[in-house]
Amino acid sequence: MSFLSRLLGTGPDPRETVRPLWHKVVELAREPQFYSAHMVADTVAGRFDMITAILCAVMVRVEASDMRAESALLAELFVEDMDGQLRQFGVNDVVIGKRVGKLMSVLGGRLGAYRGAFANKDHAKLSDTIARNTTFSEDADEASCSAGIANDLLALSERLNSLDDKALLNASAVK
Repeated sequence: MSFLSRLLGTGPDPRETVRPLWHKVVELAREPQFYSAHMVADTVAGRFDMITAILCAVMVRVEASDMRAESALLAELFVEDMDGQLRQFGVNDVVIGKRVGKLMSVLGGRLGAYRGAFANKDHAKLSDTIARNTTFSEDADEASCSAGIANDLLALSERLNSLDDKALLNASAVK
């Protein structure tokens, strides 16, 4: 389905096939342990960092099954959500496009950084990537906190890899 037909409202929105998975990404990124035990800053920046980290784990799994269209649809939902968040913060229309473009660039950069670590189950590389791309609370021991998040994300990656494609997309089995 083309962008124009979606814009004009003809036919079903293909993003609905991955929307449950997107909601699960956001739900997982809100898990309290990231903000209490792992000292991610409970701020807009910290929450964004966790959403992108979880989304990268999910996108790496989706891409491993050669579901490129679904990966792109997840990125579209990310943009849609970030656009809505910016509007809620009062960012005006003139600036939104630039900000969303920058957020997409950030997601692409992080996906590139996280991809190898998830694919190779490389705890050290993942921990380093987390340390560079996460906003921590002021009193956090960033190395220790990054290692803890890496443990959680590698465990998530393993759970994602154990699911068949249908179960992954419907997200009910994602924990």
